[in-house]
Amino acid sequence: MLNSKFWQAFFALTPIIVFFGFFIVYFLFIFSIFSNIEDFEANGNISTSLIFGNIVWFFAFIILTILISFGSLIFYIVHAVQNPNLKENNLLVVWVLLFVFVSGIGQLIYWLVEIVGKRKSLTT
Repeated sequence: MLNSKFWQAFFALTPIIVFFGFFIVYFLFIFSIFSNIEDFEANGNISTSLIFGNIVWFFAFIILTILISFGSLIFYIVHAVQNPNLKENNLLVVWVLLFVFVSGIGQLIYWLVEIVGKRKSLTT
């Protein structure tokens, strides 16, 4: 699984895609609240089903983002530990610290530099 191109790309790209999807869902939630503000003022009460229904989607995206980011972190830490190119010098510590402190972007950079970049150099 660690050497599968699909899973490497999935765990590198998905946290960032889901993160931006989270913001889209957030803005849709805010837009739905503001688009129904006239109904709120006319009726005098706020539809709790509208608000709670949108909050459920909002929290679902939060949980999905957390799970995918955590899975990506574990996947790339294991991949970096098993990468023989990083054991020759101290880059393993640098990559693991980058994964931990710059989570989604760190995995994307590692995937581009260490996996895709090395794959292209091996084929030429």
